[in-house]
Amino acid sequence: MPLNDAQIARARAITKKPEVVERQRLPVRYHVEDLEVRDRPRRFLEAFAAILKHTNYGLALDHYVRVSAKCARCSTHCQVYLASGDPEDIPCHRSELLLSVYRRHFTVSGILRGRLLGDPGLTDEQIQQMADSFYNCTACRRCSLECPMGLDHGLITHLGRYILSEIGIAPRALVVSTREQLLGASGNTSAIPIAALLDNLEFMSEEIASIKNVEVRFPVDVEGAEYLFFAPVSDYLMEADTLMGIGALFHATGDSWTIGTGYFDAINYGLFYNDQILEHVLHKIRREAERLKTRKILIGECGHASRSAKYFYPAYCGGPDALPVLNILEYAHDAWKAGRLKLRNDIVTETVTYHDPCNIARPGWIVDQPRELLKAFCPNFVEMTPNGRENICCGGGGGTVSIDEIRPFRTSIAGVVKAEQIRATGAKYCVAPCANCKKQLRELMQDQQVDCEVVGLHDLLFKALDLEGR
Repeated sequence: MPLNDAQIARARAITKKPEVVERQRLPVRYHVEDLEVRDRPRRFLEAFAAILKHTNYGLALDHYVRVSAKCARCSTHCQVYLASGDPEDIPCHRSELLLSVYRRHFTVSGILRGRLLGDPGLTDEQIQQMADSFYNCTACRRCSLECPMGLDHGLITHLGRYILSEIGIAPRALVVSTREQLLGASGNTSAIPIAALLDNLEFMSEEIASIKNVEVRFPVDVEGAEYLFFAPVSDYLMEADTLMGIGALFHATGDSWTIGTGYFDAINYGLFYNDQILEHVLHKIRREAERLKTRKILIGECGHASRSAKYFYPAYCGGPDALPVLNILEYAHDAWKAGRLKLRNDIVTETVTYHDPCNIARPGWIVDQPRELLKAFCPNFVEMTPNGRENICCGGGGGTVSIDEIRPFRTSIAGVVKAEQIRATGAKYCVAPCANCKKQLRELMQDQQVDCEVVGLHDLLFKALDLEGR
């Protein structure tokens, strides 16, 4: 959806703010923290070499440097570039920043050519360019649909962030949150103590009783339950309607589920910038599942948390014997298909549209299920175009929504195409079943002056769910 000249001019007028970074102090690292700035190229290459040695990123990079495409066809699918017009925002240009380092320092031809031509190799300026560029990308991976050579620019951006984090370059917002999650007393990214969690659960039960006139409990630390539920922990502070909808959903189905007090945060920022953190967080989920002897892992309305658990939990936590992972949208859809939910279609009569979170829609995992469910009780459902696997990102993907310092960039460049897409639907409600998407879209609706309320799918399900006789 191209912007008009006035919108492009307004977007380009927003100055991109530099990333706020600090040294990474989490347990596992390849660098020494007290080295000076002049050592960054050496440290970057050492971290890069260690990652290549202990992972299989090298297989992908060997292929990418041989077929590296610079045709810029990916630019037609990059909403950041479409809004900014800056050549540095073209995905293949960004990928080349890291591929050129791999080609020069980790291939035989590059090493020999460097020696023959006297090329000094990686410089501090190149590292700074990567640090500035990689967090302009929302990591939505829409560009991969258009690349004729099959390059996954989102993967390359992720690897670049991973290497940078290992030498102490990472957004403060992500570092502080993961430090609290892995080392802090609360053990979660929002620093919510267990007492506050229990108070919130009790409050939500009381709210459901006052609205639906039924007693709905949120089970805690139930051993042997079928589902161990993990919500993005911020939902307990800001998304009570979503959680009340999920509680009412389980009340209707009668299935056994529980929330664990040993660990209850679905958020996994490691997916955004560091694979070791990704692994550590997944092991916290595994240990809680083992403690409570549950049979399945259920992730709430969160795109990145769902993708982290669905695709990486088996790799890090048991392989084929790992517990199955489901998203709450899948569970609700299956329950509705089985005739276990009674939904009224005369409650939510406003125009409703649906935003596809990139992490669950881009791979084709969760696309049709939420639409079928919404159409069952929303008579005035309308689609955005494009949608599904080709959806447009909210503009805050890849962890950028957590960085408040770059809100002007997120809402005036990265998300402006999405804002116009939502505006065109005329919808009263935009359903966005992802914690990060909700935050970004609400800020986007405010800054771009779009009259649309951003909600979770279970917010509306709670309104339409008929619990009479349950």
